[in-house]
Amino acid sequence: MSATERRERFRAILAGDACVYPGSVYDPMSARIAEDLSFEVGLFAGSVASLTVLGAPDIILVTLSEFADQARRICRAGNLPLLVDADHGYGNALNVMRTVQELENAGIAALTIEDTALPPPYGRTAKPSLIPIEEGVGKMRAALAGRQDKSLVIAGRTSAAAIAGIDEAIARCRAYEEAGVDAVFATGISRREDLEALCAAVRIPVMLGAIAKALDDKAYLGRTGVRIALQGHLPIMAAVRATYETLKALRDGTPPAAIEGGASEALMKQVTRDDLYKQWTSAFLGGGA
Repeated sequence: MSATERRERFRAILAGDACVYPGSVYDPMSARIAEDLSFEVGLFAGSVASLTVLGAPDIILVTLSEFADQARRICRAGNLPLLVDADHGYGNALNVMRTVQELENAGIAALTIEDTALPPPYGRTAKPSLIPIEEGVGKMRAALAGRQDKSLVIAGRTSAAAIAGIDEAIARCRAYEEAGVDAVFATGISRREDLEALCAAVRIPVMLGAIAKALDDKAYLGRTGVRIALQGHLPIMAAVRATYETLKALRDGTPPAAIEGGASEALMKQVTRDDLYKQWTSAFLGGGA
C-alpha cells in the first residue's frame, strides 16, 4: 500500500461518523502488532519518541531527523496509517515547513503541530505557556505550504483548554480551521460541556488527547464529532516493564527456561513476517521461478 493510500484511509476515518482509538506504537514490530490486531490507525507520539530514541523524558530533546527516521521505520513495516505528534514543528514556522516535508517523505498519514511554547523558555520550568495565536496561525499556514501530497492530514493542536480555558481553546481551533488545517487536536479537555462547545464551534474533524473519565465513552465521542481519541501510551510502558523484569530475573540468577512471558515462536514468526521472507528467499536466492 502506498503512502497516499494510507493517507486516504486516514481521511476516510475523519470523514466517518465514529471515534477511533489509535494503537500507540514505537517501532516496526509494535506497528505490525497493531496492524495484525486490526487497529485502524497507529500513533507515534513525541513522548514515545523520546523514550525510544533517547531513553529520555518528554522534554523536547529529540531532533526532527531522529523523529522522522523512526517514523520512516514504522511506516515501512506495513500498511498501518500513522498519525504522528510533531510537537511544535521543531522551531518557528519555517522549521514547521521543513518538518512537514521530512515527515511526509517518511510516509506518515497525518501529523499534528501544536501551539505550546516549546521547548520551555528560560524561567518557565513549571506551567506550560502558549505562543501567540498569530504565531500559531503562521505555523499552520507554513505546514500547509510545506505539504506536497494533498492527502496528507495536517491537524492544528492546542493545549489552550488546560492553560487558558475553553474559550481560548475554541478561539484557537477556529483560527486554525480558518487557516486551512484538516482537523484540530485538543488536549486538556475534561468536561463534556467543554468538548461539546468546541465541537459545535468548528466544522472540521476533532481529535482528542488523553481521554478524561467523564469523556470515556466511544459512542458519545463519535456522536459529538471526535474522530480520533488517544488512550495513552501503555504499550511502550508494558514493554519497559517486561524488559526490566526479564533482565532482572536473569541478573538475579533465574534460569532462562524458568522465566515466563516471552513471545511464542509462532508469534515471533508472525510479527517478523517469517513466511514472506522465506518466500522471497526462495524466489530470489533459491533459484525459484
